[in-house]
Amino acid sequence: MGHDHSHSHVDENQSNKQLTVAVVINVLLTVAQVIGGVFSGSLSLIADALHNLSDAAAIFIALVARKIGNKPANDTHHFGYKRAEILATLFNSSTLIIIGVYLVFESISSYFNPQPINGWIVVWVAAIALVVDLVTAFLTYRAGANHSMNIRAAFIHNVSDAMASIVVIVAGTLIILYQWYIVDLIATILISVYVIYHGVLLLKESCKILMQAAPSHFDNAAVTKALIKKFQIQHVASIKAWQLDDKTTHCELVINTQNQIDLEAIKHYLHDHFNIENCIIENQKI
Repeated sequence: MGHDHSHSHVDENQSNKQLTVAVVINVLLTVAQVIGGVFSGSLSLIADALHNLSDAAAIFIALVARKIGNKPANDTHHFGYKRAEILATLFNSSTLIIIGVYLVFESISSYFNPQPINGWIVVWVAAIALVVDLVTAFLTYRAGANHSMNIRAAFIHNVSDAMASIVVIVAGTLIILYQWYIVDLIATILISVYVIYHGVLLLKESCKILMQAAPSHFDNAAVTKALIKKFQIQHVASIKAWQLDDKTTHCELVINTQNQIDLEAIKHYLHDHFNIENCIIENQKI
């Protein structure tokens, strides 16, 4: 089960470049949206800007955490630094929730203290933001959204940004046509709720890994049944699974047998059929 490390290294370097471009684009977009929001008086545009800024920060933190996570195990960190990315996800998700809650309160306060809104500025800035969001979503997807929780989170955020930009465009259009300023409040709350929702999902997922909960895809009963059938094991006394990061599953297995068992064969079987990267096995002979 060898790996092409040189190919992986090249892919990761390319991925890092794509993510760096996504960070720069998101920061520039944030500046443009804040300026547009201030001049137009639209809180929903500033809400979308803060969402974009949180995305840029999330991608940057993910890049730093990835570099830390690639450091090998040593005398002080026996399992390596893989959970650096999980800690980054925990931080990013907590920040998303805080920003979302803050924006809800700000939108309500703004509604009771209304300011004039320039709908045309809102529409044009949000339209530019939509294009940029689609580009950054593409970059983050290409950078490895299928293989990393951090990068997947960034991808989801950029997709949600695109959706938020559409909401802001609709709000700006209604303000231009009908002077329905309340739609700015509604748009802000919708964006905020969406941000909070994804923040809670990421927070829950990262906390599960840090608390060493069994992976959601891991089925104790199925693994036990398969092992007993495949290797004629009399009894599986204990099986405990956990994750060091969002990509690898580890387990500790205690079995009871009467005969000599090829433990390496069991490890390979668990790797190939249940995606268990590493397994510690104790055989208690009956």
